[in-house]
Amino acid sequence: MSDAAAEIRARIDTSRPHSARFWNYFVGGKDNYEVDRQTGDHIKQIFPGLVDVARTSRLFLGRAVRHLAGEQGIRQFLDIGTGLPTADNTHEVAQRVAPDSRIVYVDNDPMVLAHARALLTSTPEGRTAYLDANLYAPDDILKAAESTLDFTEPVALMILNTLGHVAEYAEARDLVARLMAGLPSGSYLVISDSTSTSDGMIAASNAYNQSGAIPYYVRSVEEIAGFFDGLEPAPPGVVQVTQWRPSDTVDDAPSVDAYCGVGRKP
Repeated sequence: MSDAAAEIRARIDTSRPHSARFWNYFVGGKDNYEVDRQTGDHIKQIFPGLVDVARTSRLFLGRAVRHLAGEQGIRQFLDIGTGLPTADNTHEVAQRVAPDSRIVYVDNDPMVLAHARALLTSTPEGRTAYLDANLYAPDDILKAAESTLDFTEPVALMILNTLGHVAEYAEARDLVARLMAGLPSGSYLVISDSTSTSDGMIAASNAYNQSGAIPYYVRSVEEIAGFFDGLEPAPPGVVQVTQWRPSDTVDDAPSVDAYCGVGRKP
């Protein structure tokens, strides 16, 4: 094992659940530990609907990327809070539509870093990169991403199921605003997140936050919509993840406590 690989493994804490591994378990992945599965099973007993949230949120990612690459001509994606690789990652969806798409993934989870090689495949025409960086350092993210992305051309900023880690709403709004400020006109913001729209989701959130994991805070629909202030909303606006341009495969999906939106920077 190389020194770099050993350092990454040393950073992985298997004594308490972690959001990326927990979510990976819910979407049917295998990159998780017993502590993540135990927490997941406990929360499924409290609120089985969280599994639907995880899976339908992932489907929203694919529809949003296909819309932006296929209908809006976006060829650059900055995906922050990447999570563990599964099927239909951002670069795979985008490059199926437009092979010359460029994607930069950003996460600071050592488990994601250990699996980053799966995110670095690319078509010959396109390019993918991975940054081991923190959402709380938006200026550093933008500077590092410049080696892959051309910030004179529109970029889609993807922040899916990540902003709940920022406890203060005002700080989360500021981080998003600073990232969008570094992107040119014609860029897009894509957000999805769990919402405090049922007693079950609130109970699940409380149980997760008591598990020893880094807390994750669910927000109101109005707060999710607030991230898009100053942007031009893409129809149908801020809606449940199952209702954003639904395809035949999700038309019959259950109501879920997760909302999303896509907005264009004027």
